[in-house]
Amino acid sequence: MTQTPDHPILSVRGLKTHFNLREGLIKAVDGVDLDVRRGKTLCIVGESGSGKSMMARSVLQIVTPPGHVVEGSMAFSRDGKSSVDIAKLDPAGKDIRAIRGRDIAMIFQEPMNSLSPVHTVGDQLVEKILLHHKIGMKAAIERTVEALDRVGIPDPRRRLSSYPFELSGGMRQRVMIAMALGCRPAMLIADEPTTALDVTTQANILELIRTLQDETDMAVMFITHDLGVVAEIADEVAVMYLGQVVERGSVEDIFYAPQHPYTLALLASIPKLGARHAVGKRLKAIEGMVPHPLDRPTGCPFNTRCPEAVAGLCDRTEPALSELRPGHFGACHMRDPQHLKTINPVEA
Repeated sequence: MTQTPDHPILSVRGLKTHFNLREGLIKAVDGVDLDVRRGKTLCIVGESGSGKSMMARSVLQIVTPPGHVVEGSMAFSRDGKSSVDIAKLDPAGKDIRAIRGRDIAMIFQEPMNSLSPVHTVGDQLVEKILLHHKIGMKAAIERTVEALDRVGIPDPRRRLSSYPFELSGGMRQRVMIAMALGCRPAMLIADEPTTALDVTTQANILELIRTLQDETDMAVMFITHDLGVVAEIADEVAVMYLGQVVERGSVEDIFYAPQHPYTLALLASIPKLGARHAVGKRLKAIEGMVPHPLDRPTGCPFNTRCPEAVAGLCDRTEPALSELRPGHFGACHMRDPQHLKTINPVEA
């Protein structure tokens, strides 16, 4: 297998992550298909409760028990010549531990939940590098200084002795990015990394990730609910709802030719710069709320909130993710070419 720019570094097919609780079965991730490509950014979007973060955690097999990956494949190929199915690896085994951090790194929304408050920044970064690379302490320290410098930490050598609580929120997030990139991963998973930051710091972090990606040809999976961020950084977009990808395609497809009613509703809820809204007029909002996972509707998961839902169809039969046009996929009965042929064969 020869590496090409379009060849996925991570190919996820039919991924299911379930939680068996006394109250019932929660299908946190329910049959996700997506690809992440080298040098490209895939943004995962959707409301809270859509399964975005759980899907990302499933990729690294860090799902908290009693949750676990029950089905599907996650083919990861760093060099394009060989691949490993992460779904088949023991979540506590040495093979997946070697992939975490070294090949696929992850940064989270709140760095203070990921950084130890009782260890210095330098100790934490050096420890991770030593864990994944067979180099000496001196080389690990120099690589740590280099990583801190690359993410814009002033006087990086002095910061080795700083504790996380001594840094601002933006600086802590830069430390997290430095920790993620210290092992030079092929792929970065960023789970809402800018949500808790002010607008200026958020812009700086996004620019930093983009710059580092350009320098290293790193693949990025970026999880967010902010469609403004998506428009700024995405190459491809996957829209998730109740654990499923309901639409995916290029950023141009999603923003200029959206097909799924949920995607349309998300885009309609964004304030438009320069739009003339009447005084007192409310922005459009999606009706209802994301159902509780234990109260999952039958048929299309979005049918209880969808203005286009057809009784007897959408509330009974779950739509398949079908290719609407080359590279653009959607899961909606009203957009499925095969379904349209059956209900209107002449026009279809």
